[in-house]
Amino acid sequence: MTDIQTTIRTRLQPLAPLQLELIDDSHLHAGHKGHRGGGHYRLLIVSDAFTGLSRLARQRKVHQLLEDLFKANTIHALSIKACTNSEYVMQ
Repeated sequence: MTDIQTTIRTRLQPLAPLQLELIDDSHLHAGHKGHRGGGHYRLLIVSDAFTGLSRLARQRKVHQLLEDLFKANTIHALSIKACTNSEYVMQ
């Protein structure tokens, strides 16, 4: 696990995730036009903190915790799947 992955995981702890999977897809985007650095990640986060929130509100909640990492271009792109425990179990 890289330092940035550890940082992302730590930053998401206020959501008390029951499950958190973070995959670094940066290697798939190396050399793409317009890419100015920063990592590309896929996130699956399961947390009851998302109960009653829309998909967009859940993503905003995650983005707020990582906002400075986006601004610093440490994270270039983040694909987020955020669900509650009951939604995750039903899949």
